[in-house]
Amino acid sequence: MNYYSLREFIERLDFEKELIRIKEPVSPILEIAEITDRVSKNPGGGKALLFENVEGSDIPVLINAFGSFKRMNAALGVTELERIPQEMERFLKMAPPENMFDKVKLLPMLLEASQFPPRLVPSSKAPCQEVVFTGDAVNLDTLPILQCWPQDAGRFITFPMVINRDCDHKIRNVGLYRMQVYDKNTTAMHWHIHKDGAHFFHEYRKRNKVMEVAVAIGADPASCYSASAPLPYGVDEFLLAGFIRKAPVSLVKCKTVNLEVPATAEIVLEGFIDPSESRVEGPFGDHTGYYSLEGEYPVFHVTAITHRKDPIYLTTIVGKPPQEDFYMGHATEQIFMPLLKMQLPELVDMHMPMEGVFHNCVIASIDKRYPMQARRLMSAFWGLGQMSFVKTIVVVDAEVDVKNLLDVLKSIFLHCDLQKDLFFAEGILDVLNHASDNYLYGSKLGIDATGKLPEESKNRSTPPDFPKPPQDLCEKVFEKFDAVKTCRLLGFNMGPPIFLVALDKREPHQARTFIETFFADSEFDCVGILIVLEGSADLENRSETLWKLFNNIDPKRDLYLIGQQLGIDVSKKLPEEGYQQIWPDEIEMSADIQSKVNEKWERLFAS
Repeated sequence: MNYYSLREFIERLDFEKELIRIKEPVSPILEIAEITDRVSKNPGGGKALLFENVEGSDIPVLINAFGSFKRMNAALGVTELERIPQEMERFLKMAPPENMFDKVKLLPMLLEASQFPPRLVPSSKAPCQEVVFTGDAVNLDTLPILQCWPQDAGRFITFPMVINRDCDHKIRNVGLYRMQVYDKNTTAMHWHIHKDGAHFFHEYRKRNKVMEVAVAIGADPASCYSASAPLPYGVDEFLLAGFIRKAPVSLVKCKTVNLEVPATAEIVLEGFIDPSESRVEGPFGDHTGYYSLEGEYPVFHVTAITHRKDPIYLTTIVGKPPQEDFYMGHATEQIFMPLLKMQLPELVDMHMPMEGVFHNCVIASIDKRYPMQARRLMSAFWGLGQMSFVKTIVVVDAEVDVKNLLDVLKSIFLHCDLQKDLFFAEGILDVLNHASDNYLYGSKLGIDATGKLPEESKNRSTPPDFPKPPQDLCEKVFEKFDAVKTCRLLGFNMGPPIFLVALDKREPHQARTFIETFFADSEFDCVGILIVLEGSADLENRSETLWKLFNNIDPKRDLYLIGQQLGIDVSKKLPEEGYQQIWPDEIEMSADIQSKVNEKWERLFAS
């Protein structure tokens, strides 16, 4: 089933019992985020939430709408996500006709493709313009915009479809860029340097021209998803939405700017950005699970607000995984696989584990045919669009299930010579990466966990035979190291023993010194891999440990290979250690908000 508006999707969620309507009064300042965070941490992502009684506004708030595999599939009109990449592959591999019969066979596909591009409709057929405010009547305070986390700089629009065009007005871009609200008619526009919106903005700045911008909030699900998709430069996101829906997206001309927006959107903001003006934006609790720090960003001036007579405010929160964005990211993995395979035909499957928050880890399987093919794939990924921001890439053989952590670990243990199969590189990193010494760039790690061909088998080390760790291993560590808060031996029953340590780090280079001292002690020859985290880490929580590992390492700096043993320093880095950035705080909800939500929890979900 495909949906032409957000409210059709809401009706479907209601019918499928995937939506909880909450009538209890709630505050958009932190409370909705705390409730949603708890729900999204339920197995499978919990339910979508529609808050119908939001303090300070008469507009209901929809959140976690895409926060499960089932709802994500439903949003894209499929029961199995694999159908979309299969359809995409069908069009991408369409052979050129060689004769009249071939041309006739192509007609159905061409007729189908003619339904993909967006179409313009008159204002009379655009529900998003049922109510129009311009000039002094513009007031963002009427919208139930959330503050998500305690250290956020204010309220942020977190699910805006930001629409603009290049200077020549030929190429349209639709992206998801958070917007901090400054006052009743201005916001920040937070687009990262690698985004098309930022690219267009720099064109306007070079020409000293004002940039028109429109923002749609709560369009049809396919359009909402497409705004997040990593499309090649110049490809219209509404075209992708039309492909997913198998029907064109209806657009309408804006009232005060020369742009088009989805006609069935719930709310639309129109306005402009003066390239000569910027303002401090942030901090903001981001999808990494840490706060992204403040910075200078363009200012968006709102010239009009239009909306339906009874609008619904679509929003989302991001933070420690899992959150709603994980399920959207999973859809992206699958949908864009055919495009990756066209450039890298050896690619079999790919997975971005939840704990890697998209840009920190990718696991890929390949149909390996020649030596060093895994390294070729790594290098290709690091030179390919948004894949260039990935910090760690693990490459395994075709038969390995990239979504099964134990299978991947087994492959690493079976095929990796630590002296030969860890591949370090340097390059650009995501703006949200805080682990590298320098802003925007640092080291990357490739792990070749494929079976080795004869040409790759020369001069390889024999895998060490580690002795069985004693049952009192932790007690021995506590006796020798006062700074160790907790420790844990992982019981995988395969490969080198992995030992986790939570270290109370109080001085520079303390973790490095600990790793070197630990491995120099023959009592700890039983440990193959030592992972050192900060003292507050919950070592019993595997997901949290992985999340910290992927987030907090700069591979070339933080991996210590000592003989056949590997130490990994996941601790917070200090300026005295050469760290040039500001290490951000982890996202945590304040105790008073947790107490407020605890008090009303049962009432929230009373039928």
